[in-house]
Amino acid sequence: MSSVNPVLRTVLVIVLGVPALVIVLHSLVRLVRAVYKFPMPQAAANLIDNPLRRRIQPPEEMAKRHGLAPGMTVLDVGPGNGTYTLAAARHVGERGKVVAVDIEPKMIERVQRRVAVEGATNIEARVADVYDLPFDDGSIDAVTMIAVIGELPQPVRALRELHRVLSPIGTVACSELLLDPDYPRARKLARLAAAAGFQVRKKTGGFFHYTLMLEKGG
Repeated sequence: MSSVNPVLRTVLVIVLGVPALVIVLHSLVRLVRAVYKFPMPQAAANLIDNPLRRRIQPPEEMAKRHGLAPGMTVLDVGPGNGTYTLAAARHVGERGKVVAVDIEPKMIERVQRRVAVEGATNIEARVADVYDLPFDDGSIDAVTMIAVIGELPQPVRALRELHRVLSPIGTVACSELLLDPDYPRARKLARLAAAAGFQVRKKTGGFFHYTLMLEKGG
């Protein structure tokens, strides 16, 4: 490397070193998260909702991929800063409703502020425990979870509670992205869903990002 131009050497270090550093850090975070699960802090909401993620998972396209339609009552679990919640609300229209829930109060406050700024009237953001949801049996038409299921300490328990509140013909859409430290393989997620009484209706995407559409089994 001593004969390499210093500028070229710097470029090579950046080009090769930065991706390697990102991979190492990502692996370390995955290792920590595999052992210790905790809710995503609200301070990380904007970091998670970044241009790369929106390019891979465009909000409007995700609402279509999740099968949302006018008039639906949608439960959005783990809404982040509300980008995908707002897209869902636009798809269900004035006759529909989106309820965004998170265990972290500050995350819900963030969503509430954004909803108020956007003037959306068909969104309710509230603090709730995904293991004990404040909704009647069969009262939800569709559930959406984007990069959420992997961060839950008891995913099967959460899915069973979603099974309870979901209508008999409703769906649960789980969208995952490899960049997420809590990313689960589709096969593993399908097994968790089966343990909670769901079956896979459809899968879209591939290894790097995918969506599983779940429906009640039987």
